[in-house]
Amino acid sequence: MVVTDSRPSLGSDRRRVDKTAVKPNQTSRQVRSCTVCRLRKVKCDRVKPCHACCAHGYPSRCVYDLSPDEDLQPVSQAEEIRNLRAEIQDLTARLNDRECRNRNQWRLAKLQNLFESIRSAPLDTVDRIVAGIRASRGELSREITSVGPWEGTEAYEDYSVSRYPPSDSDDDGQVALGFPNHYQSDRYDFSRSPSEGSEDSGSSIPGTASPKTMIDVFIERFVDAFSPEVDVKSGQAGALRRAAEIRMFSPILKDAFEAVSVAFFGRSIQDKRIEMSGHHLYPRVLRKLQLALQDPERSRAESTLATVILLMAFESVERTTQASLAAHVHGAVRLIEHRGPEAHVYGVEHLLFTELRPYWVGAALASRQPSFFASDEWKTVPWSAGTTHKDILHHLLDLTVEVPALLARYDELQTSVEPAVSAHERTVKQMSLWNGVADLTARLVQWKKKWVDGYPDGPPTEVEAEDTGRFPVFRCRDLQTGAVIAPTKFVYPDLRLAQTMCLYFTTRLILSSVDTRPEGRVGPPEQYALGCGICRSLEWYILTAPGNMINRLAFPVRVAWEVFPDGGPERRFLHDVLKLVEKRHALGLWGGGMSELSPRAGSPP
Repeated sequence: MVVTDSRPSLGSDRRRVDKTAVKPNQTSRQVRSCTVCRLRKVKCDRVKPCHACCAHGYPSRCVYDLSPDEDLQPVSQAEEIRNLRAEIQDLTARLNDRECRNRNQWRLAKLQNLFESIRSAPLDTVDRIVAGIRASRGELSREITSVGPWEGTEAYEDYSVSRYPPSDSDDDGQVALGFPNHYQSDRYDFSRSPSEGSEDSGSSIPGTASPKTMIDVFIERFVDAFSPEVDVKSGQAGALRRAAEIRMFSPILKDAFEAVSVAFFGRSIQDKRIEMSGHHLYPRVLRKLQLALQDPERSRAESTLATVILLMAFESVERTTQASLAAHVHGAVRLIEHRGPEAHVYGVEHLLFTELRPYWVGAALASRQPSFFASDEWKTVPWSAGTTHKDILHHLLDLTVEVPALLARYDELQTSVEPAVSAHERTVKQMSLWNGVADLTARLVQWKKKWVDGYPDGPPTEVEAEDTGRFPVFRCRDLQTGAVIAPTKFVYPDLRLAQTMCLYFTTRLILSSVDTRPEGRVGPPEQYALGCGICRSLEWYILTAPGNMINRLAFPVRVAWEVFPDGGPERRFLHDVLKLVEKRHALGLWGGGMSELSPRAGSPP
């Protein structure tokens, strides 16, 4: 008879029952890693943005998918930095207070010794000591007045460059700047806080209560000028401001902000030595950018795209060569295409694409070649997450992106050789072009009726032009009498509508340049009226737009310039506007005439 021992099986059953009994009481595991780290299967430090996302150049993609009942939230890196900075400031204040007490005790002891020496010294020695003290007390430093990019050099007149002759460049290409002696010794270190410097830290510098470095001040001035804080009706202008917040995660972006902001600050206060310091940093940024573009992963990082756009801002200020700005703009367009529309759905990348979309479409118009921006995925995917929504400007751009393809077809017809293309084939292509131009023109007119005439805050209004001395008065010719008149000027309810209308006039003008239909074509009188529409909008926009948002009208101004005849009152007005903007906003691009933005540059001779 075989006897079986059932204890092992009972034990295993008991363990199995106990194991299954524990499961209902166990809480579900909380997901604490970000989405990117989970997909990459790497360790996440659970900080937002986490170290892994920052190291790979995608801090804005660091997203945590948490359930509603989950209590644990990722620690905000910005909040953590603020807490650390607050703790550092508190510790620094305590240390300075202790050092101040020790220093006061040391000074008191020195003064007592000095008093004892004076009391027992001969009269000639006493006179010599007192004279030395009075001489040292007379060398008081003056307080520096804070100036903005819109102000002149009056606040720096007491510290002119002539008082501090330039020294030889150091190994890094830095030069000594025209700041007072308490801001520099032999050369000024931008990375140093103004409160740092002499060993005797008790002699505080006037006006430097903040621990910010000079570079931080320069970057703030640059960001306020090129990315001002505006309301929704003025359009979006926060892309470069967001990029400045993540510069700590990217050495190349940090260097780019430093070079651009220093050069802009120097140009805005007309200090050539500060401006040249930015120029010395510029080649280093270009070298780093070239290395980043050669790396397949770094070329797709948001810091690389932000760096290219910063160099566009640098060229709009300095205009180092006539082709440099166009090269950076077209390079940014190629980089955007390389990254794909899915890379521009969230964060800084989304803002860099959507806010600056008029620049990218303007580059396509200037190249006169079919653009990938006209594809449906580029019109929809970047807005698929709903982080921003299409407004009146983007609905117009959805139509404008179709113009480059029509320009390319027109140029192909102009350059086609007669024997290579039959008369029938040429006629078919010509009819296809005319149909495309007529269809797009009709859709543009329909867009204006729907979006402009029915604008919630009302369409633009017309007011009489007055010579107030703040802005040149636009004058044009009456096409019926030929007399020079001052037409009314446009006043808009907000900046967004003003920018959109100028782009509408521009799109119609460029499209009309290839409109050769025998009937229904946009002729010279209407082209002249469209060009005048841009000029009649300039005064309100330039005097209203904060900072350097006026750069958004650079392309329309150049297109309007090419409509009018040379030597006429219209071009004289535009010339005065270009010089005014260059002087008031320190933008070398406007002073150079902006010929690199011409949509005729890519047309056949």
